[in-house]
Amino acid sequence: MKMIGIIFSNIYDAALGDLTKHRTLASLPFGGRYRLIDFVLSNMANSNIENVGIITKTNYQSLMDHLGSCAEWDMNRKNGKVAILPPFGIGQSNVYQGKLEALEGALPFIRRSKGNYVLLSDSNNLCNIDYENALESHIKSGKKITVIANRQEPAYDYEIQDVVLCEKDGCLTDIALNHTYSKENLLGMGMYIVNKQYLVEIVEECVSHGLFRFEQDFLQRYFINEKIEVNVYEFKRTVLRNRDILSYFQNHCRLLEDDVARNDIFDPQNPIYTKVRDEVPTYYSQQAHVDTCLIADGCRIRGEVDNSIIFRDVTIEEGAIVKHCIIMQGTVVEKNANLAYAIVDKDATITANRTLIGAPVNPIIVQKGEKV
Repeated sequence: MKMIGIIFSNIYDAALGDLTKHRTLASLPFGGRYRLIDFVLSNMANSNIENVGIITKTNYQSLMDHLGSCAEWDMNRKNGKVAILPPFGIGQSNVYQGKLEALEGALPFIRRSKGNYVLLSDSNNLCNIDYENALESHIKSGKKITVIANRQEPAYDYEIQDVVLCEKDGCLTDIALNHTYSKENLLGMGMYIVNKQYLVEIVEECVSHGLFRFEQDFLQRYFINEKIEVNVYEFKRTVLRNRDILSYFQNHCRLLEDDVARNDIFDPQNPIYTKVRDEVPTYYSQQAHVDTCLIADGCRIRGEVDNSIIFRDVTIEEGAIVKHCIIMQGTVVEKNANLAYAIVDKDATITANRTLIGAPVNPIIVQKGEKV
């Protein structure tokens, strides 16, 4: 049975602040050479999903430039495609207010795409998942919607997650939104499998009654009012949730420190694809010192780099010290600069002798193209 993929690229833009000021959340760089959308799109490609619609809202030029023809994901076939679904695409008079209204604009794409099921996915939660296993669980359950979820320890007391699922004796008893949780709870991953015809009916019904939010106005409301039964597919490997700037920073730290997490995300059996760029190998001078880092190709390293993730084409000059940082593509760190606990966006310049020191729970942000 075939699935149609729908990716929401803009839903959580505001949560990442300056990092998504000029781009969609889906096109935010991650892990040295990837964008957030690479992970969910690769999962769909590896799960034989041929038709994918990417719902956009604003600032999606960089997303379109990154995806191109989608040849890297093998999604430029005759029988399948990736479609960018911009706002106002079918005559809407307003930019969508929530997922349900966004899906209303995507209904023509959903209706004409082959498949009996629709996979809905946010782009901020990263994992390496086989959606075909989730589909088997959905079909076996006989229910109209499946929530893909996982369990994890709270990072701190009273940590909040978007969708918290409560169980008793293996049965779903409650759905709480923006709520605290424990390791016994299942946490929604922003991924849902829905019967295609049922999704079309629900979108039309909810939007016509002024209900625009998928989780609150449909999932929670319909479950509490006993209008739907919900199947839960438990995913048991690593999930990296990018809910805000701090979690985005900490997830990069996990890639460096946690072998299990890194191997789960970058499973060679199910590779994560991205746009191919032909770059020369990274150059390390005799004076360079590098320890516990992920460094992409095309860089020039002449200074000291510790516990950092360095994207393509970054220059770190002699005497510069970079510790616990995320340095994005095209950035130059000039001589004797000192950076710690910083996220430096693309094409920025840190001038000579400059010192920028953040904190583990409050990293400094240097915006795209900024000279400091």
